[in-house]
Amino acid sequence: MKLEIKKIHKSFSDTEVLHGISFSVESGKALGLLGRNGAGKTTTIRIIMNLFEGNKGEILLDGKKFEPKKHRISYLPEERGLYPKKKVLEQLIYLGQLRGLSSKKSKENALYWLKKLEIEEHKDKKLETLSKGNQQKVQLAQSFLTNPDIVILDEPFSGLDPVNSQILKDIINELIGENKLLIFSSHQMSYVEEFCEEIALIDKGNIVLTGNLKNIQKEYGMNRLTISPLNMSLEELDEKIKREINSIVKIIEKKKEYLIVELVGNSSRNDFLKMVMEKGIDIDEFSTYKPSLQDIFVEKVGDK
Repeated sequence: MKLEIKKIHKSFSDTEVLHGISFSVESGKALGLLGRNGAGKTTTIRIIMNLFEGNKGEILLDGKKFEPKKHRISYLPEERGLYPKKKVLEQLIYLGQLRGLSSKKSKENALYWLKKLEIEEHKDKKLETLSKGNQQKVQLAQSFLTNPDIVILDEPFSGLDPVNSQILKDIINELIGENKLLIFSSHQMSYVEEFCEEIALIDKGNIVLTGNLKNIQKEYGMNRLTISPLNMSLEELDEKIKREINSIVKIIEKKKEYLIVELVGNSSRNDFLKMVMEKGIDIDEFSTYKPSLQDIFVEKVGDK
């Protein structure tokens, strides 16, 4: 399956919050839908879910108009919505029935996911008595009840400790391996890097970056190097570069143990090394800059 979001606009009253956004995601891959708070991610997800309609644009599935009611869709919202005073298994069965499962199948699926998420022992407890992490796992269980083809997860790792995070990581990898179509939204960039082949970055209602994550990282690292000093402090290396070889490179950022520099004009790595040697600047090591997704996110949508 291929889901295409094409030139979606959305206004509330007289304020347009989405300005013609477009991106796509395919089965067997995960798309990271990213953006700062208020950028338009949740609005986009709600339009995909048909909770409300966009003012303009279209959503296609395999080239035809997407009709959410005809597909099994899992949605884990960032804002949680289960019943705190109801027993865990009881409400999962109820939610499964609301989505069209029989009582028997709903119970069977609920028990399967409670066991898989390692919270089966809590099935007869009220949700409010569980820890935050276990409440999150119940939220996850309800998301997977119907064996969905399309999975939308908004901050799924919220409240999970490292052990429970690994359980969810394994489940997400299984879903991708089962050829599910997965949209993954999170501010925890390490998880996005781990699962997502593609990203779509929203800023103030516009898509400002989209495509294959590895290709984007490669492009952002082009003509940039990381440099660490030998027999001098990072500050001293910074000053020497600015003073003595600023015609070849410019300082982009100072990290804890190295500098990020960018080659200027037509300068090459060899030009840089030659001038470093001529100027007697001691460098411990240098390498091609490999930006993290967080680096790209901050550079693209952070406060200038």
